[in-house]
Amino acid sequence: MFGRVGVMLVKELLQLRRDRTAMMRLIIPLVVQMLMFGYAATFTVHHVPTAVLDLDRSAASRGLVSHFVASGRFDVVDEAQSQAQLQSDIDHDVTMIGIVIHAGFARDLGNGKTAPLQVIVDGTNSNTALIALGYINQIVAQYSAEEVAALARGVAGIARPPAGVSLQVVPWFNAGLEDTWFFIPGIIGSLTLMQVVSLTAFAIVREREVGTLEQILVSPIRSVEFILGKTVPFFLIGLADIALVCAIGILWFKVPFVGDPLVLLAGSTLFLLAVVGMGLLLSTYSHTQQQAFALNFFFVNPFFILSGFAFPIAAMPKALQWFTLINPLRYFLIVIRAVFLKGVGFSVLWPDLTAMAALALVMLAVSVSRFRASMSS
Repeated sequence: MFGRVGVMLVKELLQLRRDRTAMMRLIIPLVVQMLMFGYAATFTVHHVPTAVLDLDRSAASRGLVSHFVASGRFDVVDEAQSQAQLQSDIDHDVTMIGIVIHAGFARDLGNGKTAPLQVIVDGTNSNTALIALGYINQIVAQYSAEEVAALARGVAGIARPPAGVSLQVVPWFNAGLEDTWFFIPGIIGSLTLMQVVSLTAFAIVREREVGTLEQILVSPIRSVEFILGKTVPFFLIGLADIALVCAIGILWFKVPFVGDPLVLLAGSTLFLLAVVGMGLLLSTYSHTQQQAFALNFFFVNPFFILSGFAFPIAAMPKALQWFTLINPLRYFLIVIRAVFLKGVGFSVLWPDLTAMAALALVMLAVSVSRFRASMSS
């Protein structure tokens, strides 16, 4: 049995080596997508076009505007002279944020009163708008704290700011809150899913299209041996892909790796077994590469969206949350992010590893059964 599986494995690797175009497709698109996603997949917003309507025209109002500019998050593209001009800027996409500083702003601050600030946001792109509002809250809070401290120092007999609650935020595992550290491990799992499922499904369908599948199956090789011989190469390719994109993430994007490589290897192995089983299952429902492509798109995209890569699973409807339980990418993202950033081991990650092992067992069993049935029909 192992001799026949070994022959199939050598056949696949030799065929891959002869097909230089296929070898390039295994490497170049993966590297390009890794670099592209690594730079594009981010929640960080810079240089948001901003218009300012300063009705106070005081040193205090100019100081607040300078805080916005100095942050690097906002670019003042227009100093509006009226509400109508500010509205026109937003309506014509000249700016996304409008800041209105009302008259009496400096007077209220000097008297120790709350000075209102109006912010008008173009909500067409709600994601960017919410992120920009978060930055505005931080900048205004910092400016307010500085003004309170300055006012306290200017009042006789007060040596420190008035008593209050001081909030101290201490992020663990990602002290700088670098969103790249969150996205890069997720990209590794997502690209591996798309690559391996496609390779597995297309390789078997291609054998069926050119007519060599029937020739192989009438030989002494059994169907289980054929399946092993066809899927083991893609399992090994998947491991190589994970190693390649992990190296890019660590060396190029400087994402720290603080965990145990053996834990990552175990998680990658179970994930790839489940993914290979998925690709094999798709191949049993496809007779042409066009059908395989359509099925691949239909299944892989929902698995990507419902993995927690970018959208929190807790925010999804209950029905979709239950559906994510059969998604191996969901568990692999938990494992790879925890290994990369937290350095946790088997004692913490065993529920996710067990879930991937169960999914791999079920998918491979169903795929083998379906493959036998499709060949006998």
